[in-house]
Amino acid sequence: MTILLLAFFIGLLNGLRTFTPPAAIAWAAHLGWLKLEGTLALIGSVPAVAIFTLLAAAELVADKMPWIPNRTSIPGLIARIIMGKLAGACVAAAGGQSIWLGALCGAVGGIAGTFGGYQARTRSVKALNKPDIYVALVEDLICVAGCLWVVTRF
Repeated sequence: MTILLLAFFIGLLNGLRTFTPPAAIAWAAHLGWLKLEGTLALIGSVPAVAIFTLLAAAELVADKMPWIPNRTSIPGLIARIIMGKLAGACVAAAGGQSIWLGALCGAVGGIAGTFGGYQARTRSVKALNKPDIYVALVEDLICVAGCLWVVTRF
């Protein structure tokens, strides 16, 4: 049960940033923190680590740009669901649980994180009366710290 909660939580973090959780999982698998077998083990390969790291870094910068579409738009939502499924499956597999249940938990977490993160960010900007970038940077820190927390539970 705890592993499936971690799969949901990593999916929830996917709702905040699409590529940070997969990058954290890629690094954790590469460093041997997560023991993945079969096809999922490919996420720990050097090319996968490099690709997810670059995508995560680009997203952390692009998220602050005014031309980036809302995370709740269809393409953003679909990307978060897909990456949430991948991240949830990896967490579940590393914890000895069903990959399919982990993927489902990650996808549900991705949806919840997308809409919950959107509401939290927009309401925080209004309540604090501060520029969006300050709230976005805090959101980045929460996502990175949460991902590190999840991948160090194994």
